[in-house]
Amino acid sequence: MTGGHDTPAAISDYGLLGDTRTAALVAGDGGIDWLCVPRFDGEPLFGRLVGGLEAGTFRVGPAGPATVVQRRYRQHTATLETTWAVGDSRLTLTEGMVAEVSGRLLPTTLIVRRLSTDDAAVDAVVEFDPRFGVRHRRPRIQHRREALVCEWGSLAVSLGSAPTVSVEPGRPALITVSPGRPVILVLAVAHREPLIHVDPAAAWDLLTEDEDRWRAWTAEIDRALPFREHVVRSLLTMRLLTYSPSGAPVAAPTTSLPEDPGGIRNWDYRYVWPRDASIGVSAFLSVGKPDEAHGFLAWLLHASRLERPRLPAVLTLHGRHVPAERDLAGWPGYLGSVPVRIGNGAAGQHQLDGYGWVIDATWAFAQAGQRLSSETWRAVRGFADVVARCWQEPDAGIWEVREPAQHVHSKLMGWLALDRALCIADTHALPGRQRRRWQKARNAIAAEVRASGFDPTAGSYMRRYGSEDLDAALLVLPLLNMDSVESPLVRGTIDAIRDQLSAGGPLLYRYPPGSDGFPGTEGAFLPCSFWLVQALARTGRRTEAVELFETMLDYASPLGLYPEELDPTTGAHLGNYPQTLTHAALVQAALAIRDAPTAL
Repeated sequence: MTGGHDTPAAISDYGLLGDTRTAALVAGDGGIDWLCVPRFDGEPLFGRLVGGLEAGTFRVGPAGPATVVQRRYRQHTATLETTWAVGDSRLTLTEGMVAEVSGRLLPTTLIVRRLSTDDAAVDAVVEFDPRFGVRHRRPRIQHRREALVCEWGSLAVSLGSAPTVSVEPGRPALITVSPGRPVILVLAVAHREPLIHVDPAAAWDLLTEDEDRWRAWTAEIDRALPFREHVVRSLLTMRLLTYSPSGAPVAAPTTSLPEDPGGIRNWDYRYVWPRDASIGVSAFLSVGKPDEAHGFLAWLLHASRLERPRLPAVLTLHGRHVPAERDLAGWPGYLGSVPVRIGNGAAGQHQLDGYGWVIDATWAFAQAGQRLSSETWRAVRGFADVVARCWQEPDAGIWEVREPAQHVHSKLMGWLALDRALCIADTHALPGRQRRRWQKARNAIAAEVRASGFDPTAGSYMRRYGSEDLDAALLVLPLLNMDSVESPLVRGTIDAIRDQLSAGGPLLYRYPPGSDGFPGTEGAFLPCSFWLVQALARTGRRTEAVELFETMLDYASPLGLYPEELDPTTGAHLGNYPQTLTHAALVQAALAIRDAPTAL
């Protein structure tokens, strides 16, 4: 088994459980080492992943030496199965979080875990050690007839079981699992709500119903899609990471998984970046899932109302300001990577590219036959006005650098914002003066970018005006249609990025390593590889795109999950996990292959 009970597992060893409000990460030894409650951005109930032994875990698995022989999601569901070889026997843990009952969200978080064996009796262990909050607080404990109850003020957690397992927090309980007599454990979490006891057998039935709901959801996805199984797993992951009460997708369910193990590149991703979310919206729309897109746009209207027409770079799940970034004292970090951070310092940055992604997603929503409300159109007009007025200002860019600069990618996305807003205006009311202002700014951006952002010697657009560095974000060029996909400006940029930002094989760095002002190094940035697939497919290089995509599939975890980054030498997963942006990029890459011309 990978990792050990006293240390976290390799990032790629973790599976994801989710109920579209929060998510748990489960290691191959059956330990839930990360779960924040009551939401993705809440405080950790189990935090051993980055908080060490004092931060709590919930492990259910073999009591002695064992080897994982199979680990998989049940097809087209969010239910995870882990099977261990224990001597000559097999022990299987089947688990999941129940999201809905009869089409309605449950008022509590419900995790169902079932141990079973078809062979001889197997000894297993249940270690239940909840430590709520950043200070690892121990609970007030009540032993009730139907469950163990742990309380921390307004938060209550119960652990029920059938047959009954005698559990004390922090003390491993040994049990025997016999053929035909599975052991079911049910964890319920309530925050400012009555704690509802769910009978374990009934909870198992609810999980089975939830599987049927996920299968029905995935059945609607085009069966002719290339790489369909990988696309479905990515879409399921993205849906699990979408906060259903508001429609907002988090970037990742974790904080401070390191981009540079042992270094300081550890960030809190449990928030919503409108840019990343918009990329996900386009992916959902392209596979016929408009409800997810509508949910995000509704959230964005609500979330941006206080600062509109300015578009915040990052927001909370409920559209509020992200907490100021701070370090958690005493948290040892993932394998010693400190600091562990909560909050995010990007919240106050000016990022011009976000406007382009958001307006492009809105245009795609309209193109899919969905009606834009008058409020949505007012918001788009406000965003476009900001771009027309501010596009010449330096910004932090997509990579959120410390010092603002004239980023070429940001300018291109400003062009996209105005172009797509003008496309929407073809079917919506827009005063002539405003239309002309947008057209003038759009044309000015294109002229300036070609004059100041393109290096004729390199044959490529560059990262910043006057820079000699490349930027993998420029792989977006074929999606814009500012320059023809047959243009040497576009093709030269793609080839230069592929050559000069290569991290080996299909992997790319997002910019030249060591050029961002932070100490240490980072890995290959996985979304960039899928953006390269898109770029190749859209420029008629379909065969290359397919080969690259197939190679990228090898870098997923055994469960089909992707992080943000990857160590190009060891293949180790790096950064927060699983990463919504990577999965959205995979989906869009597969769609680009589907729609690609064979040659241009």
